[in-house]
Amino acid sequence: MKFGPVPLAQAEGALLAHGQQIGRRRLPKGHVLSAADLTDASASGLAELVVAQLEPGDVAEDDAATQLAAALAGAGLAALAPVHGRVNLAATAAGLFTAPPGMVAAVNAVDEALTLAALPSGTRVAAGAIVATIKTINYAVTGGALTTAIAAARPLMVAAFRPLSITLIATTLPGTNAKALAKLERVTAARIKALGSRMEMLPPCPHETAALAARLAGCSTDLLLVAGASATVDRGDVIPQAIVAAGGTVERLGMPVDPGNLLVLGTLAGRPVIGLPGCAKSPKRNGFDLVLERLAAGLAVTADTIAAMGDGGLLPEAERPEPRAVASAPRRVGAVLLAAGRSSRFGAGHKLLAPWRGKPLVAHAVDAIAAAGLPPPIVVLGHDEAAVRAALAGYDVQFVAAPDWADGMGHSLAAGIAAVPADWDAALICLGDMPAVEPALIAALAAAPGELVVPLWDGRRGHPVRWPRAAFARLLALTGDTGGKAAMGDFTVTEIAAPSAACLVDIDTPTALAKLAAGEAG
Repeated sequence: MKFGPVPLAQAEGALLAHGQQIGRRRLPKGHVLSAADLTDASASGLAELVVAQLEPGDVAEDDAATQLAAALAGAGLAALAPVHGRVNLAATAAGLFTAPPGMVAAVNAVDEALTLAALPSGTRVAAGAIVATIKTINYAVTGGALTTAIAAARPLMVAAFRPLSITLIATTLPGTNAKALAKLERVTAARIKALGSRMEMLPPCPHETAALAARLAGCSTDLLLVAGASATVDRGDVIPQAIVAAGGTVERLGMPVDPGNLLVLGTLAGRPVIGLPGCAKSPKRNGFDLVLERLAAGLAVTADTIAAMGDGGLLPEAERPEPRAVASAPRRVGAVLLAAGRSSRFGAGHKLLAPWRGKPLVAHAVDAIAAAGLPPPIVVLGHDEAAVRAALAGYDVQFVAAPDWADGMGHSLAAGIAAVPADWDAALICLGDMPAVEPALIAALAAAPGELVVPLWDGRRGHPVRWPRAAFARLLALTGDTGGKAAMGDFTVTEIAAPSAACLVDIDTPTALAKLAAGEAG
């Protein structure tokens, strides 16, 4: 690939290296320069432009990222559409992300133009979560570098959680507290339910080898959990001895994870038995979670598996799944602008292209997002795609086509969310037919602390709505005309005061547009 300044006469068909104002238009980076573009550049007094020009054997950035992603997307992963040389890999179901040891480093060592970033192997992820991102740094890479990187790649995967039947047995000593047993049951049941499994807690039994062995031998569920009335510090203690007495084996006593050191791993009739560490009575993440998640994902847990958990085994003291901490403001927020609908109520013509203040309605929405200081928005296209693209020619936006837009707004919203970059912590869902929404409101929604943030005017919630990344899996699953409202109940909603009623006003009909213009004139 050639990169650098070239005379205008040599720039046709090249890629503009950086976004640039040319005449009355701003051309985005990566724009393929046409003869008309070069005429405008010459009329603006420019003699040369900084461009990228592909050479024979080069592979364009999107194609390179797509091919490498195909070699990396193993079971439980889907490669999303390429955007500016980036392809994200998303989990198709909740589960555990795993990566072959050393593979990520091997791919990144091939050529600086190709990069692979991934979550740590063993990370628990939700459906729809981005687990890895492939980014082509330059506008193209050599075919040889791409071939070598693909040869170094091995499939990443997400092992999906599968439902298990689980039995919990608690042992007691004189003075064992009934409230402590109730908390144990509540906390353990919550852990297991979050993984899609079910649990039964049997009546407590004495903390004695024979009594516990008899109870273990009578269980037939997929997984057996034992919460001892006292800690297990030796293979001669009650829980390991009971496993052996019931006909099982003790695979490992203790683990290099803190909290969670005093965990016991055994097997009985081909089924895992876990002696819980004392910290498992707390909702705080501990070594038991690491073992339980692997088993729920259908992955083997052996003595060697537990020995390897020491790398990363010092767990954060502050990580507490409950109660939910007060959410802070996200670090990076972008906007998804929905502009795919048919606008049938508007009659002839496309409502988003209708003029107001000398510009199409959809252009006002893009301008407001830019004025609010947000990154270039993702514009979701569908009906009359070419006309909307033309209306936004020269604007710094990222276009995404929703092929099934006609099946309902849910499909358009899901297409936009699928294109969200990995570094966005939240997405502001904006509507192309709300041209009067103030930049100040958009900026306030982006900066507000909280999970899900909505504007409020006269007691009514409006748009745009800011969704956290934790909600993306729900939004990716939307179909038909189902919007995001159905998922709001899963999150804490923060309402902020809107400066006007513009957050409630969408332009669905010519009458509504006339009222907007008349109100301004009045």
